Amino acid sequence: MRKLYLFALGGNEISPVLTDPETGKMVNPDLPAQWRQAWKTCEKLAEFIVAHQENAYLLSHGNGPQIGNILLRSEFAGDMIHKLPIDVCGADTQGALGYMLAQLSNSLRVRGLDLKTAEIITQVIVDHEDPAFQDPTKFIGPPMTCEEAAEYQKNLGYLCRYYKLNDQGKEIWRRVVPSPKPREIIEIDIIESCLNSGNIPIAVGGGGIPVVEVEAQKEGNLEHYPCSYDITYQKPVDAPPAKVFCGVEGVIDKDLSSSLLATSLMERAQKRGEDLQVELVILTDVDGVKLNYQQPDQEDVRSLSLAEVKELQQSGIFPSGSMGPKIEAVIAFLESGGQKAYITNIQVLEQTFAGQAGTQFLSS
Repeated sequence: MRKLYLFALGGNEISPVLTDPETGKMVNPDLPAQWRQAWKTCEKLAEFIVAHQENAYLLSHGNGPQIGNILLRSEFAGDMIHKLPIDVCGADTQGALGYMLAQLSNSLRVRGLDLKTAEIITQVIVDHEDPAFQDPTKFIGPPMTCEEAAEYQKNLGYLCRYYKLNDQGKEIWRRVVPSPKPREIIEIDIIESCLNSGNIPIAVGGGGIPVVEVEAQKEGNLEHYPCSYDITYQKPVDAPPAKVFCGVEGVIDKDLSSSLLATSLMERAQKRGEDLQVELVILTDVDGVKLNYQQPDQEDVRSLSLAEVKELQQSGIFPSGSMGPKIEAVIAFLESGGQKAYITNIQVLEQTFAGQAGTQFLSS
């Protein structure tokens, strides 16, 4: 049986949360800080991969801090250059962060293992009527205080919400944007081909670029497909059906897209008569699920069955902007045939698989 580990890297694996020791204010990490953090992540992953070379590996990653930074640059430079829509910002981050995470190849080579990593710019189909477009919940951009958030909302029209407490117990606020649910991954064939070549794809970065299928408009003997920037594709009505996609403003949750990617790969393998076992590993800044998070009676949870985690989800204890989508991703993965999933911190990866850290989720 082939085993594939899909590591879904959170924002903290690339963009560390920093605080100015003199002012106590949260700092937006610069590129060198992000690069060093990505290198540390790659070193940890390389140690695990070298110790378990019999498995296949696939990476996904978040892009919340980085897409927020791109939007800030775009908006503050709006008097000089054109502004960028969120879907284009997502594509930018897939390339840049994929480049940073491709350091994994260096970390593997110095350990004697010559594997290539490849960032695949990935488009993910969403529903243009998804209610998320009317209720933004996805956190992006740098951390800020409540007062800073109020200023951004007043001056730039941002919608900001409370995120969590930092290590000093101070409130972190961040900008929120729409986060539609992923439905289908357009580049799934390319991702699978890269996997089958023995290399390591980096896919659905930032959840993938959200796109919707364009509905054809018939006019005489032609079908028209109107897209962004006044671009319209057309074909004869009697020609074979065509699928045309167009980007929309939003950021898909990377854990939900990672879950979809994992289940899609399993289903495709099953149709070919192959036995592929996929384990979804969601990496974040906490070492597993916590009950009563950041409260005096906080409690670590090391193992949950599908039934148990569904019961906890229904109780409403997992916030929609942080742990909620991770739990939703795990449930979707297990309900679609996955056997094991994990939520953990990369620093305790081996301990997590040994049941000594993190949270393990079982289908039964």
